[in-house]
Formats: sequence, C-alpha cells, structure tokens
Amino acid sequence: MRVSRRRFLQSAVAGGAGLVVLRTAASVRGSQANEKLNLALIGVGGRGEWFVDTIPRMENVVAICDVNQQKIDKTFVRWADTAAQFAASPHDWEKRAAPVYKRLADSKVKTYHDFRRMFDEMGKGIDAAIVATPDHIHAVASAAAMRAGKHVYCEKPLTRTVGESRALRDLARREKVATSMGNQGTAAGPFRRALELIRDGTLGRVKEVHTFNTGGGVDFREPPKDPARGPVPVPEYLKWDLWLGPCRARPFHPAWLQWHSWRDFGTSQLGNWASHTQNLAFMALKVHDLWLADPPPEARPLLGVEATTSGLNRLSFPKWEKVTYEVPARSDLGPITITWHNGNTPEMRGLLEGVAGRELDWGDKGEKKWADWAGCFIVGEKGTLYATGHNATFTLIPAETFKDVKRDGPEKVEPSRGHEQDWLIACRGGKPAWANFDYADALNEFNMLGNLATQFEGKLEFDPVACKIVNNAEADRMLRPEYRQGWTL
Repeated sequence: MRVSRRRFLQSAVAGGAGLVVLRTAASVRGSQANEKLNLALIGVGGRGEWFVDTIPRMENVVAICDVNQQKIDKTFVRWADTAAQFAASPHDWEKRAAPVYKRLADSKVKTYHDFRRMFDEMGKGIDAAIVATPDHIHAVASAAAMRAGKHVYCEKPLTRTVGESRALRDLARREKVATSMGNQGTAAGPFRRALELIRDGTLGRVKEVHTFNTGGGVDFREPPKDPARGPVPVPEYLKWDLWLGPCRARPFHPAWLQWHSWRDFGTSQLGNWASHTQNLAFMALKVHDLWLADPPPEARPLLGVEATTSGLNRLSFPKWEKVTYEVPARSDLGPITITWHNGNTPEMRGLLEGVAGRELDWGDKGEKKWADWAGCFIVGEKGTLYATGHNATFTLIPAETFKDVKRDGPEKVEPSRGHEQDWLIACRGGKPAWANFDYADALNEFNMLGNLATQFEGKLEFDPVACKIVNNAEADRMLRPEYRQGWTL
C-alpha cells in the first residue's frame, strides 16, 4: 500500500496543525466501548511482568503464553501476592482491584507455550494481544496475532530487522487492527510539548541532532561452547525449540539466553534504547515523511547510513559505534544529519559535552548519579533541546534564554491518556495511538538500519518507500532474515 502526499496531509491530526501522522478510527476493528477487552499476554517474564501487574486493572486477561514454564508459574504467584497486598491496602482503588487479581490467581487462566496454538484454539475469545518477548519473537508473534484479527501492542523494538518491521506495518494496514509499540516516552506531556517547540521554531532552524547511550555492546567474538563434559541439557521448564522461534536451530546453551548480546536474537542499544531516545527527533523533524512520500522511483530521496565501530562483528555488537544518518529533505524541512553515539569513549564524551556546554555525569561527575547516561541533543540556531533517555523530560540550553518557556505538557497537540490506554482506546475504535505501527515501523526501520550499517564498511543508501538498499546487494539481502520451516510472517 502506498500513501500519497495528499493522503498524508489529509490524515494529519486536527488540533496539532499536522504535527503528527495518525490513521483514522474508521480503519480500526473496534470493540464495544463499555466492554472490557479480552487480552492475551505473550511473554510474562522480564518486561512482560509489567503487563502481568498492570493490565488486569484495565482489561480481562484470558490467556498467557511463555516458553518458560517457571515464568508462567511465577505469574500466578505474582497475582496471588498482589491480591493479598491490595486486599489490605488503605487505598480504595487497590481494594477494588484485589478480587480481580485473586480471581486470576485462583482461576488459572489458559496457559500456552506456543502462541500459534493459542490463537488457533481460543479464536474469538481473544480481542487483543500484548507481545513482550525477546526481540527475535516480536515479529512472528505480532504477525500471528494480526492474522487472527487481534489488536496488537508490541514492546520495543518493534522487530529485530528492517524487513520484519515493514511486514508488520503492511499486515496492520491490511487487517485494520489497532496497534502500538511500547516506547512509553511518547505519552509523556513534556515529550509532546518538546515536539511543539521544535515544530514551532523555538530552537530556530535545527542544524543537527546527536543521540547517545553509554552502554555499548558486548562484542562477543565466538559463539558459546559446550563444556568438556558435553552438551548442556535443556532445562525441563524451557521449550527450547519454541524459544528459538524462526531463528536457525542450534543446541541449547545458557549463554544464548543472554539474547540482548547476540545479533540473531537481540538489537543492542539501537533497539533497547534508541526506540526511546531517537523518537523525539525522528517525529518532530518529520523523518517518517520519507516513508509516506510517493514520488516516482527515479526521484525518491535516499537515506544515507554509515557507521564507524570498534570493529566489524556479525555475531554480536561492537563495544562502541557511531552511526551517521544523512536525512534528505522532506515535507517543509531541509536535509539534516542525525548521529547516534553508543559506548563510553573519550571522543563521544568530548563531542557531547561541547554540544551541552557542560560536563556530563556518567557516574563520575558531580553527585555521581549517572544523570546523563543517555539522551538526545537537538541543536538549533537559537538554542539546544536536551531530552533524557526516554525523551520523557527535557531542558533547554541556554537556560536563561528559555526560562519562561512552558515545558510540562502540550498546548496544541492532544495530551495522552497513558501509553497503554491510548492503544486500548484505539482498540475500541478511537484515535490511533501515536506509536501505531505506521509510525513505529518507520522509526524502527531507521534504528535497525543503524544495526545493519555497523556490519559494513562505507555508506548504505536506503530507499524508504521501496524498503531497499540500492547500493549494496548483500546488505539489502540482510534486511529480511531467513526463517526456518514452520515460522512465517
């Protein structure tokens, strides 16, 4: 599906003067406004625990799915503990919620190891699904839910690769379901106010953007090896084949479960954090317009992406990386450079402190609070906006120049009801969430292109409309991973 420039302008939100692209509620498969939705939780450990704890207060949880039986068992313990805690709470809202958690703990809602079987068996008993698995499962789980006609909330990053992300966008459009990615800073009042200030010209013409994270990568150079005594047995509680999902089969080793560290399964800081940290600049500077334009192929603007790293590594992620995005002109904005810095290096620190005009606290300055471990500098002719790692708060530099600027919440665009609530409203036929897959796909493709660029020397040139790297055939093939038999988008 190709979205024309005319359709793009017509679909901009009222009240924001075209600040944010949202799809119309008519394209969403809605549920009755006064009924609770029946939700399935896919992935209930790690980040999934957040949804285990919070979603029962909002909607009906009717199924949980995880490849790890221990995490399923722990879910029921968490619900029982919450029920007991809330029953003794002095807060009325917690007392009212206590029976909900007790019912979940006692009823033993349906449990599954394989989300494909869950959708097959439960059918219309599920209205929507939340995906909070390791990164390599995001695409197949979200796709299975949408093919079954379910609304989907997928934790960040949307997918591990560019091609998977594009597939989810296209599937969401085709199935007309409500979607959202879990980059929660999007819902913050300061985020939306910062977007207004940038769009309104408070900073003047934006000259450059620097986003950063001090974490870096682990740079493993060899796959895990079995000990001398032989292969490591698969734990009884873990469905190893299902954990691997669409990825290449391999013997179990506990090191693979450190999935953030491996390119086959994780996305390092560009997935874990840039989904938050690059969000404000990407949205405010209308970079996603490049994905929505409809010029003829010979006139399409290309996005340039080039990386320098601590060393090429296709197994794991480099200790440090610098990814430069050359963003061409789009909408009413001229070309701009967005640079992603990852890993604590003297060069990175010196550059960023020059932009900030002060020392950064990376755990060794001032009160040693690690106050500046991640963030985004949007540099304009009149001043600089510095947003924190989630882009949920910001400061303006120099402070004296902007001392009277309101920062707490938006004045033009609509405020959020809460990140998850915005998606639930969309599920009922309301306005699409700001992080719906039409937008989240473009942001995620942008970030995952950075991960791809760290595996090559030289600049990659990407056509955002065609989803194609035009100057490197090997890199273009790597946009879309090969899936093993039994798994599909």
